[in-house]
Amino acid sequence: MTDMTQLTVVEQFFFYMRENGSYVFSQFLAHFQLSVYGVLLASIIGIPIGIWISKFPKISGPVITLANIIQTIPALALMAMIMLVLGLGKTTVIVTVFFYSLLPIVKNTFVGIRNIDRSLTDAGRGMGMTKLQILYMVELPLSLSVIITGIRIALVVAIGIVAIGAFIGAGGLGDIIIRGTNATSGTAIILAGALPTALMAILADVLLLWLEKRLDPTKRKKLNVAA
Repeated sequence: MTDMTQLTVVEQFFFYMRENGSYVFSQFLAHFQLSVYGVLLASIIGIPIGIWISKFPKISGPVITLANIIQTIPALALMAMIMLVLGLGKTTVIVTVFFYSLLPIVKNTFVGIRNIDRSLTDAGRGMGMTKLQILYMVELPLSLSVIITGIRIALVVAIGIVAIGAFIGAGGLGDIIIRGTNATSGTAIILAGALPTALMAILADVLLLWLEKRLDPTKRKKLNVAA
């Protein structure tokens, strides 16, 4: 058996990954799954809220302020409060991610719709479109790239929050980091949890940024011209 204390940190890291690669990968998938569930739930609720307040700007201030207040609560403190109701485990982490994801999604949906050129919606009305048709055929397509930006921000933040969720038994890559802090030669184990977490955040950001550019009408037009 190899004595890890005699190896450098880099050698310890590769040794740990070779011996526990399948476990790290399973935790990577579990971590990403929890992040996506929380952001998806926030999108299902947050996008309609953003649309609603874009139609009634007077109530946008209180709604966004409330979402801002939630953001000021430390993640571990919010998780602890939710844990009192839902107990330990994955559900508490998903609900925590949901609350933290509301602000960027609601705000970006609101801003995306409000910044649409009014002449375009007026043209839709002039063509006899109903309010619902204008929303689905004009406003949402034109604001979709801005909404994706909010989801991108929410997902990157969610990946970091889920890492903290290991403290309440949610699993994920944070579980590996905690094991590393309790191990004698734990630096390599911490890296085995921290590096995949950082990689996940970078990949999520890059992929959603690409999607955002593809859905932006102005940038998509430039890409088509270049092609």
